Amino acid sequence: MNLDYFIASKVAASGQRSFSRLIIRIAIAAIALSVSIMIIATALIAGFKNEISEKIFGFWGHIHITQTNINRSLLDIYPVDTDQPFYPSLDTVEHIEYLAPLRILGIEVPGQWREVQSQGGISHIQVFALKPGIIETKDEIEGIILKGVGKDFNWDYLQRYLVEGEALTLPDTAASNEVLISRQTADRLDLAVGDRFIVYFVKDNQQLRRAFKIAGIYKTGLEEYDRKFAIVDIRKIQQLLDWTESEVAGFEVFIDNIDDLDAYTEYVYLEELPATTDLFAESIREKFPNIFEWLDLQDINEVVILALMLVVSIINMITALMILILERASMIGILKALGYSNWGIRKIFLYYASWIILVGLFWGNLIGLGLCFLQEKFGIIQLSEADYYLSVAPIELHFWTILGLNLLTMTVTLIFLVLPSYLVSRISPVKAIRFK
Repeated sequence: MNLDYFIASKVAASGQRSFSRLIIRIAIAAIALSVSIMIIATALIAGFKNEISEKIFGFWGHIHITQTNINRSLLDIYPVDTDQPFYPSLDTVEHIEYLAPLRILGIEVPGQWREVQSQGGISHIQVFALKPGIIETKDEIEGIILKGVGKDFNWDYLQRYLVEGEALTLPDTAASNEVLISRQTADRLDLAVGDRFIVYFVKDNQQLRRAFKIAGIYKTGLEEYDRKFAIVDIRKIQQLLDWTESEVAGFEVFIDNIDDLDAYTEYVYLEELPATTDLFAESIREKFPNIFEWLDLQDINEVVILALMLVVSIINMITALMILILERASMIGILKALGYSNWGIRKIFLYYASWIILVGLFWGNLIGLGLCFLQEKFGIIQLSEADYYLSVAPIELHFWTILGLNLLTMTVTLIFLVLPSYLVSRISPVKAIRFK
């Protein structure tokens, strides 16, 4: 039998009926509060980043293949021929091997690389074209960018955000006059499904006009995009630009796993694009860096929250441990008189502290996971969609993240408790027993 653990269990049992009971409860509450806040914070931040990233990638794809001279602008118009060796077969790529920096305990080793396999493949490729114009209704005018899509367009993403009407119908015989507009545009221009409006375009210093009928209204919550874009048949854009049906503005590539984004961007550019063409592959993260830099800042917030909660746990446990040691001074004196070593006595109190931490972790997980479940089920925390791109605070829980938080809290707190446990060695057995 482990004598240190046995004595610690007896001390813990008797501690529930002594003065230290309040101190133990405060320590447990501090651990529980810290762990629950850490779980909620990581779940909210992970959900927030994932939801917004999915919206952006769903609208634009993960990788764009366009002409090299577009200079990162969406509205620079340079046609690309669809007769390419990678189209439409690029979505058959399932996995790739690539070199990644070697990391040890999350720290990158300079100059060291290892070969890894991608976690997923390329799921889809589709064409697109863009053309700016001005919507005119009876009472209002509004600038808009028409995004042309073809029959290879994957409607699964946009169907989730259709609030009225239905997706575009793209007949084989002629270009469709239907359009999808955002909820924001429809409200500003007082339009509804089935309404018609005129869009004006400028071409060779001349004004062109085309009539469109609203087939559906979507709302992604990405105000910057909802305000600017409408979805039309790509053949309408080709007609306006005097392009053939084989000419498009570029290709949108979708991948299975976002962690493979940089690897697939480089793979597509180096391995799939013909060397004889002026095509360039660029990830949407590179094309729209501002919003992704903003998302990356959330990682700093997460680290700050975790650090503060760990500090709260450590300070409370150090205080509790010192009080417990002082309260048990007479017991320590007796154990020393019987020949018990300082390290053995310290282990008794570290076992006791471990029990307190485990109880705190239990309640912290119960509270944190419970609140996350309630938020996911009922959407209690509401957000301003105009400011946060989401109407409800999203939750995304990962088993390994939660396990890591628990292990981190347990390990770091115990490490910091080793130092105050040295208080045991300063207690004189003679004085402790005399003043019992």
